[in-house]
Amino acid sequence: MPSSEQADNAGLWYVRLRNSAQNSIEEIDVTLPMLKRWRIRILLFLAVLGPGFITANVDNDPNGILTYSQAGAQYGYELLWTMIPITLSLYVVQEMCARMGAVTGKGLSDLIREEFGLRITVIVMFLLVLVNFGNVIGEFAGIAESLELFGLSKYISVPICSTLVWLLAVRGDYKKVEKVFLAASVFYVSYIIAGVLSQPSWHTALVDTVKLPARSTWQNHEYLYVVIAVIGTTIAPWMQFYLQSSIVEKGVTAKNYAASRLDVIVGSIFTDVVAWFIIVACAATLYVHGIGSIRSAADAAQAMKPLAGAYSFLLFAVGLFNASFFAASVLPLSTAYVVCEGLGLESGVDRKFKEAPIFYWLYTILIAGGAAVVLIPNFPLIKWSVESQVLNGILLPIVIVLMLLLINRKDLMGEHVNSRWFNAIAWLTAIVVSILSVMLMLHSSH
Repeated sequence: MPSSEQADNAGLWYVRLRNSAQNSIEEIDVTLPMLKRWRIRILLFLAVLGPGFITANVDNDPNGILTYSQAGAQYGYELLWTMIPITLSLYVVQEMCARMGAVTGKGLSDLIREEFGLRITVIVMFLLVLVNFGNVIGEFAGIAESLELFGLSKYISVPICSTLVWLLAVRGDYKKVEKVFLAASVFYVSYIIAGVLSQPSWHTALVDTVKLPARSTWQNHEYLYVVIAVIGTTIAPWMQFYLQSSIVEKGVTAKNYAASRLDVIVGSIFTDVVAWFIIVACAATLYVHGIGSIRSAADAAQAMKPLAGAYSFLLFAVGLFNASFFAASVLPLSTAYVVCEGLGLESGVDRKFKEAPIFYWLYTILIAGGAAVVLIPNFPLIKWSVESQVLNGILLPIVIVLMLLLINRKDLMGEHVNSRWFNAIAWLTAIVVSILSVMLMLHSSH
């Protein structure tokens, strides 16, 4: 055996990673002479890349794309300033979940059940299932609308896509599913390209990104509503449960958590860069030509075709399909994780159907139910979407407060509790998001 000094000179690095399929630690010897520190960090980052990047990108689902499209179509570049607080807010909440998963090795619903009791857990699970089912319906509606832009009937596209979504988790394992989700995340680049092709006023866009609106602007109730919608669509309750469960199933621990924090940072920034370009694309096309009213993300793509050309239309439509299919895969998984962890049942895509029957049956029911609702003629999808967002507004503040109470428990988190400054930012985020959620609910009820 070589001495420690000889090993260092040879550049022998031992990277301990959790093999989630075998649920054990495997030691990988990477012999790379003269390997620089930044290269080691990149390798470690790539090894843990996934949960944070995936969860943040799923946030840009059809409802999110519609919200950003409406912001650009109605107010041009004026709402780009919201991207800065949105990114900070998203990172703060996501980082707390990732840290709790890495330190405790348990999912969020599992911790809620253990620390706050079964009654609160059941209430949270019930609300989350309702909210997520409404969102799953919205994802399959996005699949139908995006493919109808290419002339494919929803009675063909929805059954085929729902079957593919089901097979993805049931016939795969965590590593395969994660690779598919990472590939889907990369396809969001289509919105960035669409934004560039729309030939926006870059100077105006950049200035409005860092400039707060005039005080008189806040007296416009419609503007305030759009601001609330843009910020409110960034953080959803399901995201926190899915991210923490994914961190646990991937096998991230406190020792290799630094790279996972980078995963969360990159995911939060990338997803909001995409959102920024969606607003820019619609501002440079729909807003400029006076098209301020759109009812769906598909409407935005269709209206963009004669204004920005066939390529922009194609990129926007393909991006919508990718976002819809992506979210339709992740949301049912998130819900299944929450319910099974909360009840102490087996869960995870690394397990076979017979090993985690409740997990897979719930996953199946959500997919089948969401797809079936979309196929109902004249179903009020818009009304259902609004009502699901109201439920989301009720649940979100509860989840954030529970998270903050958990992460500040020294007996649970040890030295990994929030720092004073980070805690201040986190509580401020919780308060702001709670206020915005209440305002959104009140506006939606009228």
